[in-house]
Amino acid sequence: MQDFHSGETLMANNADERLEPASLTKLMTAYLIFQKLRANKIQLTEPVKISETAWRMTGSRMYLEVGTSVTIEELLQGMIIQSGNDASMALAEFVAGSEAAFVSLMNQQAQQLGLTNTHFTNSTGLPHEQHYSTARDLALMARRLIQDFPEYYQRWYSKREFTYNNITQPNRNQLLWQDPTVDGVKTGYTASAGYCLISSAKRGNMRLISVVMGNKSRKERTQGSKEMLDYGFRFFETYPLYQAKQPLTTERIWQGKVNQIQLGLGETLYVTLPKDQQKQLNASIKVDKYLKAPIEAGKAYGTLKINLGEQVITKRPLVALASVEPGQLWKKLTDSFLLFFY
Repeated sequence: MQDFHSGETLMANNADERLEPASLTKLMTAYLIFQKLRANKIQLTEPVKISETAWRMTGSRMYLEVGTSVTIEELLQGMIIQSGNDASMALAEFVAGSEAAFVSLMNQQAQQLGLTNTHFTNSTGLPHEQHYSTARDLALMARRLIQDFPEYYQRWYSKREFTYNNITQPNRNQLLWQDPTVDGVKTGYTASAGYCLISSAKRGNMRLISVVMGNKSRKERTQGSKEMLDYGFRFFETYPLYQAKQPLTTERIWQGKVNQIQLGLGETLYVTLPKDQQKQLNASIKVDKYLKAPIEAGKAYGTLKINLGEQVITKRPLVALASVEPGQLWKKLTDSFLLFFY
């Protein structure tokens, strides 16, 4: 289980064991489709002609009919809510021309996201010996999907049912009915993978992501997920310590057009702690010696270290919040002379 904002792992058991992800795979399929939508390369209203390959898909389906045209939005709901393998195949073929080409994109994206123990052979999650992931990778994948595409996550992942072709199917994530703070994300099942579930819940300003894999029943995966989420919210808190671009220190710049530069963080820093331990936090800053122009905005020139008591819990690069160009020749000569005695 991970905290969404800090990325901190709060609970883990065999988190890096390679397992079949079943339909949790469809998180990556959706991620790639969302990228295409964001880039305006495809549109939600765009029709997709259903191939015989998609129509013949086994397992969970949204019951597409060969030769019909179905919008991308309908296919996304069929894949996300109904876990339709036929919908996943139709989307993969439409975006990449074939599922094999789409799978290549999936594996490229997995590498870019830092999923070091994940490999895909299909867009659906059907069993294959080279199709695997881990609980840690899947938590990261869910975190990035929620973070990178909040508009699509909020739009579809909490929907409890979807009707297509006069067939209404419920979302298989039973926590959507049991816990009002749960708003996604995906279930999975095959006989070899067992029952799997990634869930995310938001209570106050804190969001957690839980992953369970290989359970023996729907009830077990639901109960296990609920217990993890309840534990996390009960015993931990997440704090935003410093905002992105917030000046944390002002430093002397040598040989530049200006004499000072502000350093801060490129992204907001969150920390997740056991409850009531915030007072034990302390921060320290270490800046590179003799900062000389040119200074590049966004480049690291120091380190921020956060301790909980005596324990270092995180380190982040301190970046320049603006660029500084070199000064005129006289400024360079003057500063060089001063540096000699500094």
